[in-house]
Amino acid sequence: MKAVILAGGSGTRLYPVTISVNKHFLPIYNKPMIYYPLSLVMLLGIKDVMFIVNPEDMDSFKKLFGDGSHLGMNISYEIQKKPNGLAEGLILAEDFIGNDNVCYMLGDNIFYGHDLINIMKDAKREIEINGGAYVFGYYVKDPERFGIVEFDEKGNVKSIEEKPQKPKSNYAIVGMYFYDNRAVEIAKNVKPSDRGELEITSVNEQYLKNGRLKVKLLGRGFAWFDAGTHDSFLEAGEFVATIEKKTGLMVGCIEEVAFNNGWIDKDTLLELAKPLRKTGYGKYLIELAERA
Repeated sequence: MKAVILAGGSGTRLYPVTISVNKHFLPIYNKPMIYYPLSLVMLLGIKDVMFIVNPEDMDSFKKLFGDGSHLGMNISYEIQKKPNGLAEGLILAEDFIGNDNVCYMLGDNIFYGHDLINIMKDAKREIEINGGAYVFGYYVKDPERFGIVEFDEKGNVKSIEEKPQKPKSNYAIVGMYFYDNRAVEIAKNVKPSDRGELEITSVNEQYLKNGRLKVKLLGRGFAWFDAGTHDSFLEAGEFVATIEKKTGLMVGCIEEVAFNNGWIDKDTLLELAKPLRKTGYGKYLIELAERA
């Protein structure tokens, strides 16, 4: 399985902060927002990752991640000329995905919870064995802002609707999707919505029509932030700060994940920590290496 992380868009919900800075570079507490979805992909053991980025941000992404070799990964990039909808990212990544299945992540979504990685691994395994699509639902108070999933009394999915004026439930589909290889062709056949965008909800609807969609609800014990608004951005940073201060462990530390995965050795970890040694982040990496 490969991973595609959508990190383009104009970030208008965070204006004026994002007029001159891509939102994915903004700090969620002590690290760039984009570190969080990347770290989850890495925790799944996925080394091949593509970022979908704006033309003007390509150099900045390459400065931050390069080709990924310093993390033991293979990172590549594809340009999205303008924000035409979430489903377009699958189309742009067609050559990269090739014949593989794909984990598709939104770069501004932050996840945390007990056993989250095992749940994601179960989804990955399900797609690898049986194909189809596997997505996650999360209870929200403002369902009109999201793609919403409706269930019957037995928990079966009845419908999915993008930003409904009259939501049929309070369960939003979060920005983490697992698809088999058919997702690209499905996305290519999606027609623009009334908003003029290629909606990821339309891709999920097609899987639902084919009887190939699984939805798992993330209930108590899980936190999800769509960090594309001022309030959610602030809440995500405060949440991460609280978790890290209470546990002494970092959330979304990509160098730590690479080291624990065995993708880089102790010397490489220390080399990566050198430029950061005056920060809490750098000291954390040094301590990690010393404990090893």
